[in-house]
Amino acid sequence: MASIIAGMASSHAYALLDPDDWDARREVSRQRYADKYGSPPLENPGVAQESSEMSSARYATTIGDAFTALQREFDSIAPDALVIIGDDQGENYTDTIPQFAVYTGESVTSYDVESGQSTDYRCDATLAAALLNGLVDQGFDVSAARAFEGNRLISHAHAQILSLLQPSVPVVLIFVNAIHVPAPSPSRCYELGDAVRTCLEDLPGSDRLVLYASGGLSHFSAGYPYAEYGGPLSVGDICEDFDRQIVSWMRDGEGARLKTLSSRDLLENGEIELRQWTVLLGALREARPQVLAYEVMPRGLMGMGVGLWRLDQAAGPDTQEKGDE
Repeated sequence: MASIIAGMASSHAYALLDPDDWDARREVSRQRYADKYGSPPLENPGVAQESSEMSSARYATTIGDAFTALQREFDSIAPDALVIIGDDQGENYTDTIPQFAVYTGESVTSYDVESGQSTDYRCDATLAAALLNGLVDQGFDVSAARAFEGNRLISHAHAQILSLLQPSVPVVLIFVNAIHVPAPSPSRCYELGDAVRTCLEDLPGSDRLVLYASGGLSHFSAGYPYAEYGGPLSVGDICEDFDRQIVSWMRDGEGARLKTLSSRDLLENGEIELRQWTVLLGALREARPQVLAYEVMPRGLMGMGVGLWRLDQAAGPDTQEKGDE
């Protein structure tokens, strides 16, 4: 059977930028909001409370170190394939928005809009087709995409992780609707992850896989579904208490508690991309993380998180929990 050797998860966007670029990039987000709603959002007071140098130093010793650990572990594991779980924000999917989808093509050209990097990747079409069929057999109405326009993957949730890891192994792309209302409930996302693991364990062979969830944690982007949200928070706001509760559950191997949340809980706390992490946690079940970093980064517009789970190694007392004191 195929096996999940490791699970990985992280924020993307600002979390993958050099902190020295955050101030300029934040103005881009604020202007996008102003273009849509007529005036820029208020700046988070946390921006003025910490210098750029202090933010950079805090990022480097928590989130930056955790990303380094992820890259090191990925290279060390040398998996047979990488499965990336991400959302799509009107990028590859525009007029038609699937709740869940699997890319079944043989290859794809990943275009990272932030870096301008364009790279060709092999895809594991056989594994993708097995996941598609297995999930449908388990009662999930999963869409399939055999090609994207111009063969270009522009979903930043996927493209930025490919730029980070630069895998030489084939990839499988899973899409979860996160930002378009209505979206799958946390319970349904967790169940999907559990079904993904069942599908993989039912496969012949002995492929060793890494699953990576891309997105989150708490943040309100310029493109947030504000009409459906209807609350007081806006670009730059971070729901730290909610984030820390989620981090605590994950740290204790209680990811299944995410099933108790509602879609409204996610919407009200800037957590719509937590759906990707929830799918991953469903596949990891009760595993505890070896690395779990969290930091509130107002200059970077989000509560940033990075996690690593090794299913072939038990997490013990030395589990790294940076930024969650």
